This record gives sequence, structure tokens and C-alpha cells, in this order.
Amino acid sequence: MSEQQTVPAGPASTNPPAAAEERPGVVRRILSGSAGRNLGLVIALVLLVIVGTITAGDRFASYDNFLTILRLASIIGVISIGLTFVITAGGIDLSVGSVMGLATVVASLAAVQAAATQSSWLLMVLIPIGVGVAAGLINGIVIAYGNVVAFMATLAMLVAARGLAELISGRRTQIVIETGFLQFTRSSIIGVPLLIWIFLVVAIVAWFLLNRTTFGRRTVAIGGNREASRLAGIRVKRHLVYVYVLSGLTAGIAGIMMLGRTTAGTSTHGTLYELDAIAAVVVGGTLLIGGRGTIVGTVLGVLIFSTLTNVFTQNNLDTSVQAITKGLIIVIAVLLQQRFATRGSSGN
Repeated sequence: MSEQQTVPAGPASTNPPAAAEERPGVVRRILSGSAGRNLGLVIALVLLVIVGTITAGDRFASYDNFLTILRLASIIGVISIGLTFVITAGGIDLSVGSVMGLATVVASLAAVQAAATQSSWLLMVLIPIGVGVAAGLINGIVIAYGNVVAFMATLAMLVAARGLAELISGRRTQIVIETGFLQFTRSSIIGVPLLIWIFLVVAIVAWFLLNRTTFGRRTVAIGGNREASRLAGIRVKRHLVYVYVLSGLTAGIAGIMMLGRTTAGTSTHGTLYELDAIAAVVVGGTLLIGGRGTIVGTVLGVLIFSTLTNVFTQNNLDTSVQAITKGLIIVIAVLLQQRFATRGSSGN
């Protein structure tokens, strides 16, 4: 009798508590990881939508207004996606807004538009991409091989690109008249503007690149520990050049989108876009110190700021209050990043 009582009692007394202890640990790990961070961003976005619906009614909660939010988010979203790779690698790019403005100016020059009319409107697509890639290549070479701090190198590019755009355009707005280009950029697919589709495609490609390729793994590794990555055989300098070229590429794509949306090229396009992009990337969960990046988080961060702007606009609220609110969101995001980083280092 005593043996029959003690045999079943052993498993019954030890296994369930162990399982009970494991379940909260698993849940805690999930919630503290990328899934938990993205869930928090989704909840914040849903709350903003609810607030907008309550305060602005049908003006906010309409299909056309949601398309407006996505259309406004698409350009800064493409820039933010490129910047996500740079920040994940432990760098920064302050020039993306100015590079986008320069791309719109070069592509809308009368000579370029005339050449596009005679040959193909695709010329006005390729030129902004070329401008962005060239600027990114210069940034990458100066930072990686010139050993210039990324902040200073890209700040110099910010000033130079904006000045070059002003010089080329004579500080005048250049109107786009090439009909083929305008028809392409202002077209829709199943009722959704092409700009939104471009944003979606860029986000999907970037997610795959960061999460499912060697390029993405190397980007994260370099941001986490550059010296260890070099010792592991990664060509850090060359990879950094690639990352900045990618950032310039997305700035060029954003320039195409801006030309299509505004039908004009001007040196003022993209002013302060670099700050909005950095804010979206940080709020999305990418670490400013590098070593962790999330494309899904960046997209959600862009949508949060775009929705917030729309809510303020629909309710005719002061833009100064909107700027203060954005600032508070950024500060809270950075504080949370520091807290999670400290907790992760103490756990290791």
C-alpha cells in the first residue's frame, strides 16, 4: 500500500508545478520579444483609430480618409525602411530627406523631361534612383573607408544635397509635365493608389532581406558588435557601404513617389523627413545603438505617426500640440528601449 501511494505521488507532486512555472516564463519571453513589442504598437494604433473615430466621426472613419493616411505614410515609410537597415547596423543617416529633394529636382529638370518624352518615361524613374544610390555610395565610402563619424558625414551630405538642389533649380519649383510618368505614378490597382502598393512591396522585400538573408544577419551582427563581426570574417566596411547605398536607394524611390504625388520637383521636398523617419524607426522598436531591427515595427511606427497627424488635422488642433505629442511619444519609446536593453543585459 505504501509503495502504491508513493509511486503516483512523485510525478503528481513534481511535474505540474514545473509546467506551471514554465508557462508564465514562455508567455513572458514572447511578450518581451518582437511579438510583444509589435502587439503594443498595434494596440496603440487601434487606440488612435478609436480616438479619431470618436472625435471626428465619419470624416475620420471613412475609406477615403484611410487611403489618405496610407498615402501620406507611404513616402516617409519607404525612407524609414531604408533607415532601419542603417540604424540596425549601428549607423545613422541624416541626409535621406535632402537626397530625396535632390532626386526630385534632378528628375524634373526640363532637359530630363524632354529626354523622357522622346525616349521613355522610365528615365524619370531611373534618374532619382541613380541620384539616391550615388549619394548613399558617397556616404558609405566616407563613413566606412574614410572613418568619418556617420553623424557628421551624413550631416554634410544633408547640407550639400540641399544646396545642390537649390543651385540646380535656382530655388524654383519645377513642374512635371511628362504625361507617361504622371499616369504611372498616379494610377491605382483595385482602387488603391500605386504609392501605397510601392510602400507595401518595399516593406515586404525589406522584411525578407532583414530576416531571411545573410545580408540581414550580417547587418544585425555588425550593429551588435562591429569588432566581433570583423573577427568572424564579415567584411564590415564593404557591408556598411551596401547599407548606406540601400538607404540612398529608398530615398530615391521616395523621390519618385513625391514627384508623382505633388507633380513638382523642388529643393524643399523632404525637409525634416530624416527626423520623422528616425522617430518612426525608434518607436517601431529598432535600437538606436544598433543590433536589433524590425521592419514590421517601422511600418507600424510610420502608421502611428501618420494616423496621429490625421487625427490632429481632422480636429483642427494646433500643430504645436501635435509636435509636442510626437516628442513625448519618441521620449517614451527611447526610455522603454533603454529599460528593455538593461533588462536583457542583466538577464544575460
